Amino acid sequence: MKLISWNVNGLRACVQKGFMDFFREADADIFCIQESKLQEGQIELDTPGYHQYWNYAKKKGYSGTAVFTKQEPLAVRYGMGIEEHDQEGRVITLEFDRFYFVTVYTPNSQNELARLDYRMQWEEDFLAYLKALEKEKPVIFAGDLNVAHREIDLKNPKTNRRNAGFTDEERAKFTELIDQGFIDTFRYFYPDQEGIYSWWSYRFKAREKNAGWRIDYFCVSEALREQLEDARIHTEIFGSDHCPVELDISV
Repeated sequence: MKLISWNVNGLRACVQKGFMDFFREADADIFCIQESKLQEGQIELDTPGYHQYWNYAKKKGYSGTAVFTKQEPLAVRYGMGIEEHDQEGRVITLEFDRFYFVTVYTPNSQNELARLDYRMQWEEDFLAYLKALEKEKPVIFAGDLNVAHREIDLKNPKTNRRNAGFTDEERAKFTELIDQGFIDTFRYFYPDQEGIYSWWSYRFKAREKNAGWRIDYFCVSEALREQLEDARIHTEIFGSDHCPVELDISV
């Protein structure tokens, strides 16, 4: 199976910048997006051969996720079932025969870490949600996790040490996720690869200089380790301040 995840940072804008060209070319079995910034009825995407599932934030023009899948899932869940977390359209879960697929757009801790405490609660609850799913079958989850885990996951670790996305607290939560039996698939295949990022600020010509962060992930349950085939980051694809990430897996 070929799986793609992309934070499009506004789907309507991304469609104007070639989203559908990449969507068709990728021909993924499952294609998920984050930060759609849409309400229901604001866009109509023609995706023949795909089932579409959307989760919208209550706040207009904010957050939001979607999944496009060739195979119809057995069941679909929106959110985690926790009211505090389920107002922003951040999670969609699809159940298939052999695994759960989850797309997630993790809350940003924001300037001056205004939302760090909320983010820490989110991290605990999301991990508990994944582990509950895992009791039934293995989990594949993908999306913008808004954290660069290690120093090699961003261009300027020293100057970003206490910035949102690279705080000790956020990094520790990702370490906990790994310790709880999930695999960061890109690092599984490329443990020491430097200079490969998935997000670049629109300021300071960051993408031109490759001053980026790797904050978009595919992670899988340990039980799927032997089925992993490859993980890719499509740095050549433009249209958002993030680029798509890919997982190839035999499930």
